[in-house]
Formats: sequence, structure tokens, C-alpha cells
Amino acid sequence: MNRNIRIGILGDFNPEFRSHHATNDALQHAAKKLGVEVESSWISTPSLIEPGADAALASYDGLWGSPGSPYKSFDGMLKGIEFARVNDRPYLGTCGGFQYALIECVRNMVGIRDATTAEEEPTAKNIVIYPVSCAVPNRAANAPKLSGVVPNIHLQKGSRLASCYETEDVEEEYFCNFEVNPKFEAAVVKAGFPVVARGERGECRAIESPRHRFYVATLFQPQLGSRADRPHPVVMEFVKVSHSSQKKG
Repeated sequence: MNRNIRIGILGDFNPEFRSHHATNDALQHAAKKLGVEVESSWISTPSLIEPGADAALASYDGLWGSPGSPYKSFDGMLKGIEFARVNDRPYLGTCGGFQYALIECVRNMVGIRDATTAEEEPTAKNIVIYPVSCAVPNRAANAPKLSGVVPNIHLQKGSRLASCYETEDVEEEYFCNFEVNPKFEAAVVKAGFPVVARGERGECRAIESPRHRFYVATLFQPQLGSRADRPHPVVMEFVKVSHSSQKKG
């Protein structure tokens, strides 16, 4: 088996974003621990609606939907996530990559074609991702409403996500102002994406797909907790499955 794998990061790299550097670093932490070589490349969202985008995406062993919304191309981000879902390409979505995974599901699997986020269209009819309802207390000045390390995230027993952590209660870091509108949760679950993590008030914090080799999306950002001597277990599993997927194409 080839020890070199290619990970495509869906998003528009911004050197000022801590989360973007952390995404690159977390992949390397996992690669070193697993004894593989990971080549990661950022794929700009406008390029995802250009001719040949699918062929370019097919060259990657795994795809990571990055934080960083609003993206330069709303449609491009959705196209990249759709490619991962339809082609069973290992997919990890974090923060914005989670939010847009929900929108892609509601648009293309539930059939609500105008599903969107309040960040893009605050007065739209079908807002799947809306402003955080309960702000985190004692957060840093000028920080997003949901930011910092937040405890009491409960993982669904038996889920892929819980198996990564080997526990059902975790704390993770967030950096966002938007979350899932619970009106759309039932439709997403019916479409095959169960909610596998909830906040202390029952808020949806992660989904996954049992039908895919690896399809996990979290509102929190596991990459922010990854360290060279302690790679994050979710990123580790994503890299591991991306590596093994080379045998299946």
C-alpha cells in the first residue's frame, strides 16, 4: 500500500486564521503518529465550480471541509461536499465544513433546494444554520458567541465519533456564531445522518453517516486541540481511513 496520501482541504486558506494553520498541523500530527506521509492542499471554493473540478477532487484520498465561512463561493463549497458524499470519499467537516454539510444534505437529499445559512441570507425562508442562541459565558472579548473550550459535549453511544474518543463525554473548542436550526434535524436524520453529539442543552454538535467509509462533521474544531505529541483522535481516524481507502479507489 502506498504510504503517501493526499488530503484536499475544501476552503479558502487565510494565513490570519488560526484554525487554518491548525488544520494543516493536525494532519501532520496524525500522519507522524500513523507512520504515513500526508500531502495536504487547500482547494479554493471558486475552483470547485469550474470545469474539471470533479477530476481534481478524485485525485484526493480524503477531503476536509474547513472552517472559514462565508466562503468565496457558497456553491463551490457545497459542490465539494456533495462530491465527497456521492463518491464515498472520506470526509471530515469542522465548523463551516459541518454547517455546509447540513445545508448540502437538506438541499440535495431532503429536496429543499433553497436551504441556506443566515450568514449568507438572513431573511431566507429555509435557514438550516442560524445564529447561536445561547452565548458561552466568560468568553474572550469580541470572540464569537460560541468560542473557547466548551465541556459537556455528549457523544452518541455506539457512534463512529464516540469510538474515536473511546468515551461519550468530551470537551472541545469552538469558534463560531452559527449553529443548526433544530427545525431541520429530523429531516437530516431521516436522510441518513444521525446526530451523534449534543451540547449540554441538547444542541446538535455533530453528525455522521453510518453508510460511508468515513463521513463525520462537527461544529467544534478538533484540529484546535491536536498536538504533535497528542494527535487528535478524530483526525487520526480520518487520516487512517483515507489511507486505507487507497485500496478501494
